[in-house]
Amino acid sequence: MGTLVETDDISSDIYLSLGLTELDKGVGAPRVLSLLSSLLERSVQKNEMLLETKHIEDVVTVFHGLRAPTLSVRKYIDRICKYSACSPSCFVVAHIYMDRFLHHTEIKLTSLNVHRLLITSIMLAAKFMDDAFFNNAYYAKVGGVSTSELNRLEMSFLFGIDFRLQVSVDTFGSYCLQLEKEGSETLQIERPMQACRIKESWSNKEDPSCASTIAR
Repeated sequence: MGTLVETDDISSDIYLSLGLTELDKGVGAPRVLSLLSSLLERSVQKNEMLLETKHIEDVVTVFHGLRAPTLSVRKYIDRICKYSACSPSCFVVAHIYMDRFLHHTEIKLTSLNVHRLLITSIMLAAKFMDDAFFNNAYYAKVGGVSTSELNRLEMSFLFGIDFRLQVSVDTFGSYCLQLEKEGSETLQIERPMQACRIKESWSNKEDPSCASTIAR
């Protein structure tokens, strides 16, 4: 398991750029974390604007909370990476799983469901990809939900994707390209912002504990 990045083609350069190779171990947070969080945050903003402007009522599922968590998507992903110790490739695979789930169920990704979808998909990716992984109780603690809730989320997610956990090398590579493209687009946006000296302020402080809870 976990052999999706072990290829000799041109994609290896992208894998290296995203921090998915063995050479990147111990070098800090893999770049894939920031790119994935940026992509998801933009998707959430786009969907919530669409729901508001078109007056569309969102479908409520077990993944929806009553209010959005205070922890940003980026800090939540960083937290999962820090405490779960899963391989960086799991975050790409989790992204693939989330896309499959959203496409099959036609649910919109919003601030009310993105965190639960993340912890569930990353946990499943770790179980499928990595040789070593934790039990559901541990991932629940990392994700800020109860074990019983994560068990329900896992089953709902698996049925939502028809238990399609297998990911081909081609599919993995195409999602890596998508994340690399996200990095290029983000850089183009940040440059004019820096020129205007616009600084982003984060209202959420990093939660040092391992038992923070998601808003209900």
